[in-house]
Amino acid sequence: MCAGIVSNTLSFKRRIMVKYCGYLVGDDWLLQRALDMGMKPPETPIERSGVVLAASRNARLNTGVHFYTKLRRVKTPQGKSWCIAFASNDPHEDLPTSCPPEEKYKALQELLQSTVPPRWFRGS
Repeated sequence: MCAGIVSNTLSFKRRIMVKYCGYLVGDDWLLQRALDMGMKPPETPIERSGVVLAASRNARLNTGVHFYTKLRRVKTPQGKSWCIAFASNDPHEDLPTSCPPEEKYKALQELLQSTVPPRWFRGS
């Protein structure tokens, strides 16, 4: 019985193109943020992942969006990038399904020096 539930969930996830509504943050921005926080430059791929996560967490905590956002990998025409996501069309993501009101994203928007509201991006 459980195997059927897992199988149905997996086939559901394959049928939808997961999208995230949020702001792009590049590796360079996250690595610079980590250096600004006093972290040492990563030397291995595992250290790099830890630095990226720490920098994202710090930016999200400092702008008050940490508890209702997630860091997700997305595809753009320029390649893969990170996205601080406020919403997703995937019900399994535990995120809202629509973009947030301006007061929810304004502080992050200012930190990222963006002039546009969050946008939708395809998950990678």
